[in-house]
Amino acid sequence: MAANPKPKSSSSRSKKRAKPPTLPDHIRLTADRIVVMSPQDGERRTKSGLLVPATAGPTPKRCVWADVVMVGPDTRNVKSGDSVLFLPHAGLEVEIEGGEYLLLRERDVQAVAAQQSAGGQDAQGHGPGQYL
Repeated sequence: MAANPKPKSSSSRSKKRAKPPTLPDHIRLTADRIVVMSPQDGERRTKSGLLVPATAGPTPKRCVWADVVMVGPDTRNVKSGDSVLFLPHAGLEVEIEGGEYLLLRERDVQAVAAQQSAGGQDAQGHGPGQYL
């Protein structure tokens, strides 16, 4: 007897990066402020597959990635559409037109992953690993 194959479910690994939402033009940030999409609810999986809820124990100092939605006029290294690495407790939660976001300062950002074009180059025309 042949067993019926299970239907394939969508894997979280195969998710395509969604285009970040655009916020209204009447909102302008000051100085080096950055608005990022709010990271997931804090639940995470260990390497062995165990689900660790956000409420389990003290909050670890674990950096998270989020997509940048808006940037202030004085930001130097971060552009809208980039992904940034930061400590989640460094930001302030804000609600803009029903959406949950985090407000950060550029100095709270630990790393930046710039969007790459179809040719594999970032906005400055550099390929991966080319920084000079």
